[in-house]
Order: sequence, then structure tokens, then C-alpha cells
Amino acid sequence: MGITLEAMTAGLTALGLKKGDIVLVHSDLRRLGSLHELVKLPNCGADLVIDAFIDTIGPEGTLLMPALSYKQVNEANPVFDVCNTPSCVGSIPEIFRKRPGTIRSLHPTHSVCAVGRRAEELLRDHYLDTTPVGPRSAFRRLRDCGGKVVMFGCGLRPNTSMHGVEELVEPPYLFGQTVRYKLIHADGTATDMDCRRHSFAGWEQRYDRLGPLLQGEGMEIGEVLQATVHVLESRLLWERALQALQRDPLFFVAPRDHAPTKIA
Repeated sequence: MGITLEAMTAGLTALGLKKGDIVLVHSDLRRLGSLHELVKLPNCGADLVIDAFIDTIGPEGTLLMPALSYKQVNEANPVFDVCNTPSCVGSIPEIFRKRPGTIRSLHPTHSVCAVGRRAEELLRDHYLDTTPVGPRSAFRRLRDCGGKVVMFGCGLRPNTSMHGVEELVEPPYLFGQTVRYKLIHADGTATDMDCRRHSFAGWEQRYDRLGPLLQGEGMEIGEVLQATVHVLESRLLWERALQALQRDPLFFVAPRDHAPTKIA
């Protein structure tokens, strides 16, 4: 098959995605960059990737992507504009954010964008949390509604849902300072929000260690175009990761040697 919408939807369907699914997609467009036909497309093919997911899950499904902005919205710049603050997690989520019909949750550092039948329900009151991935975040609600997490060409490490699991345990590396943010809503009104930031000072995230915990159940691995794709059952992801953290609060991190601190 060539690089077509049909080829991509066939690959996603073979990995178990189906009509009506609620899917949160992490992605890395660079993993597809060697495909000359893809990079010649508008937005380097990002729209094709987005359309493939929408086509696979259908109008009754819901597509979500992280729109994190923790790099630019911080103590020095504590203002988040839900309509205009860019995301910092790659080209595909940023292009998805800007597409007509996409809505975004109101959260200064860990917002989520979505389209589909349950988009508003999953995103509507994220701003009421006091942490990045709290009980009102789409990451946790995805677990509760039987959704799936898809890692599209990016491996298992950039998995924001894992922060929500960590927030249940609060391992010693997780939280840093609390910041008061100014939130600018879609209608232009502004409100304040106090939210604890993630820290990870001195630690590297190792969410790839989740893989062996889901082998044989809760995870499908395959290829779509030249991308390795992992499809994770959100409920099992949270369950197995929580069990691992309860046994060892440092299970999903490793000491960071002489590297800058990452806050996510």
C-alpha cells in the first residue's frame, strides 16, 4: 500500500481501533519524515495522520491529543490563553489544535484537544483540578470510559497518562512549586487557578518500563507506514502502572546524570 488515507486506516484497524473508540494519541511526525511522499504533503502529512484516526473511529468516536504548554507557561509567564497558547509536544498535536472544530481543555500546563461525540464531556472542567493530570483531566476520564492510548511512532516514553498514575501515589520526585496562573477562556474572560507543577528534578522519566507490564494483555504493537504504533488499553495501563508504583515509587524513573531538569 502507498501513503494514503486508506492505507493508514487499514493499519490502525489492524491494531484494534474501531468505530466509536475514544482514543488519545501521542505522536512523533519525525518518525515518518523519511517517507518522501509524506513530507511533500501539506503540514508534512500531519493532516493525513489526523484524518486517518478520525476515519478509523468514525463520527461516533472521539479523538484526543495532548496540547501541553508547560514549557512556555510557567512561574515567569503564568498566563494561559486557551485559544492562542501553542502546545509544545510536536507538530501533529499543534496542527490538530488549530483545526476547525477542535476544542481544548482549560489548563495552563497539561491541556488536551479533542473532536468527536464525547469531546466536550471529557474536556469541560479540567480547570477545576489543582494538579496537571487530576481527576477532571481527560487523561483520567479516558481510563474511566474505557478509552485507548495510542503511541504513534514515539515509543512508550512520552505517555502523559503516567503522570496521572504518579499523582495517585505522589512519589518524591513528582511535585514542585504551586503557581497561580491566569486563564483566558474562549470568550475572553479571565480567571485565576492555583496548580502544582511537576518537577522531576534530578530524574529521567522511564515510562517504557510499562511495556513488559502489558505484554500479552492490554497492548497491541504494529506498524503503520514506517511508524511503530502501540495501542494501550487505558484502564489496564493505569491498573498495572499503579501496582508497580505502589511496590516501588521509583519504578518509572532513573537518576538523571548531568542533564537539564525536565518539567512535564
